[in-house]
Amino acid sequence: MTDVARAANCSQSTVSFVLNNNTGVQISDATRARVLRIAEDLGYQNAAPAGPIRSRHSTRAVAFIVDRFSIGWEGGTALLEGVRQGANGAGALVLAAETENDGQIEPDTVAYFLSIGVEAIVYACVHTRKVTLPPLLQGTSTPVYLLNCYTDDNQRPAVVPSEIAGGQRATQLLIDAGHTRIATITGETYMEAMQDRLTGYRRALASANIPFDPALVLAGDWSASSGFQATEALLAMDRPPTAIFCQNDRMSVGVYEALKEAGLKIPRDMSVVGYDDDEVSRHLFPPLTTLILPHRAMGQFVVEQHLDGARGPIPRTKLECEVVERQSVAPPRPTIAAQRLDLGQPALSS
Repeated sequence: MTDVARAANCSQSTVSFVLNNNTGVQISDATRARVLRIAEDLGYQNAAPAGPIRSRHSTRAVAFIVDRFSIGWEGGTALLEGVRQGANGAGALVLAAETENDGQIEPDTVAYFLSIGVEAIVYACVHTRKVTLPPLLQGTSTPVYLLNCYTDDNQRPAVVPSEIAGGQRATQLLIDAGHTRIATITGETYMEAMQDRLTGYRRALASANIPFDPALVLAGDWSASSGFQATEALLAMDRPPTAIFCQNDRMSVGVYEALKEAGLKIPRDMSVVGYDDDEVSRHLFPPLTTLILPHRAMGQFVVEQHLDGARGPIPRTKLECEVVERQSVAPPRPTIAAQRLDLGQPALSS
């Protein structure tokens, strides 16, 4: 195919589409004819098969393309599992590939999947974000579904988590328990998930007429170490919080350790809410109240959209992040500073 592409003055992807008789990509009749003629001249065998590969087999196939499968937690693996569950229920295989957004690997991957005649492509991102689709995905007639990402024009069906509502729900849990001095430890500031969860946090405070205090917002990086360091800083304040909304469960591990080192108990001295429903949240002591990041449900949802025949411009679908209540939230006790004074200890200064 490399020789044919060179002689026909076109890309190898174009040659692959023509030789596999794939009609899902727009290629001019002149180009198709030129590729077939040169393939015949060069002795390319089986240059014009009867149809795409899937037409010669009973097996259905859905392609899953993701930038990263794993980044230290479930990430893209959970998205894939949801797609797999939905596709297997419909009797379809899932063909998966990781591209890392590489400028050569990604278009080649898309071209390959289109050339073998998959019936749909799920284009996924491990972090929720806006994307610009590869040109082949913009022009193909093969159904394309966006998972944990979206485009400005909404030309392809997309599903993302409802992060603002999730941040608001996590904070409201603590407000409902009676807390008014609530800190939050965020992830990296450039990420949409962090920005939306912080917006939800602020909305919950505003709805309860609790003044926003920027000193109670500490930046983490999603790691346990950053949760530990942020909690140390919170405890050193003149008026430490009585509750912490930790914007992922990994940072909550550090929060638990810092509180334990300070001689404080959860939830007696500090209530904690996490986010993601990571496996670790079930095994902390006490088990962590958290929110589910619905990656598996999102993966199943996009496959269901395909099976239901979703096509064309539609609004972004946002799936709710449901609460998992465990034992890390309780009504507030007197402030930590007041407890120190009761014990005859000086309150720490910030």
